[in-house]
Amino acid sequence: MATSGAHIEAALRRTMVGQLETWGADTGIALDPAVLDAMLLVSRAHFTRGAAPEDAYDAHAAIVTKRDPAGLAISSVSAPTIVAMMVTQLAVRPGHRVLEIGSGGYNAALLRELVGPSGQVTTLDVDPDVATGALERLRSAGYEDVEVRFADGEFGAPDRALFDRIVVTVEAADVPPAWVGQLRPGGRLVVPLRMCGLTRSVAFTDVEGVLVSSGYELCGFVPMQGAGEHREQRVPLAEGVELRLDDGQRADGEALRSALAGSRAEVGTGLRVANQEPFTEHLDLWLATMLPGFGLLTAGAAAVDRGLVNPAWPGGRTPAITRGGTLAYRSWRRFDGGAEVRVTAHGPDAADVAAEFAQAHRVWAGTRRPGSPARIAVYPAGTPDAELPAGYRLDRRHSRTVITWS
Repeated sequence: MATSGAHIEAALRRTMVGQLETWGADTGIALDPAVLDAMLLVSRAHFTRGAAPEDAYDAHAAIVTKRDPAGLAISSVSAPTIVAMMVTQLAVRPGHRVLEIGSGGYNAALLRELVGPSGQVTTLDVDPDVATGALERLRSAGYEDVEVRFADGEFGAPDRALFDRIVVTVEAADVPPAWVGQLRPGGRLVVPLRMCGLTRSVAFTDVEGVLVSSGYELCGFVPMQGAGEHREQRVPLAEGVELRLDDGQRADGEALRSALAGSRAEVGTGLRVANQEPFTEHLDLWLATMLPGFGLLTAGAAAVDRGLVNPAWPGGRTPAITRGGTLAYRSWRRFDGGAEVRVTAHGPDAADVAAEFAQAHRVWAGTRRPGSPARIAVYPAGTPDAELPAGYRLDRRHSRTVITWS
């Protein structure tokens, strides 16, 4: 029976890797064959105990492993698509010393396979339950030499530095000095960095103490806990509807709540996208850095079903802007094979704000699509303005991030 079960699981892993290859081809993300080989070797089911096998090996399924008292996910095993993409970004090679911040065990096992006998992997988590679970699962899977620590990721693992690679598997709003200081010169940091409310898995290379991006991908993660916790502002607009703001943005919640109860305006952008076309990772970040008052609208199915709002991504985060008591957000008009990008607005200046947001989409489509990605650079917090390049600046406690578009 055990042999039969092992054969079944091996077949599920092969199916998962086949799904990843298809996903990579569809999205244009070139996954590292060495990473896929490691995913054939490591049992994801072992690190997602309690999940059904078909869920454990669903290439697009994240498995929540712990929730807080309110029911919000605070720890998970990321979807295989995200794992394969981020570990590919990390560019791990045999002999590397790797630090993982945010542990579940599965990633650490993959990294151990990739660094080989001459490499070393340290993984840590601020939650003692998560760290203990990762340790138990890694040891029972035979990964005796992966070092597991219960520690706050904000401070890294100074006694183990320097690291060739650091990967962060929780959403971070800042880059603390420990991550830069513990990275070998020329080393690589991959982190799901939240910028203007948008999270992107950014691959950074250390260039004389400045982190310079070599690329980024769309992603979603549970937020960081501990000393580095930095939550967004949530503005409730109606039952099941919120506006999420970041980086000092402000909104008149009372006026926007009134606006939703009134009439709306809707305009087209002329921008058409095919099903599965990856376009938002650049467009949304561009909008966020070009338009004041940027935020993200979230709406539950019930609010959409009763016609209160019609966002492009019901249940997800839809780009929006506010102007006083007026709210505009992205919506769709679907057709066979794709959709037209539209804008819906509510409030006293709905027509004007809808037109402004729609025009921004047209400008992006005309000047940037498919366009090159932004260049993201992270400097120490004390860096003077005169030493920063031109671009959109995000100031956080530990860092100054500059986003520029060529």
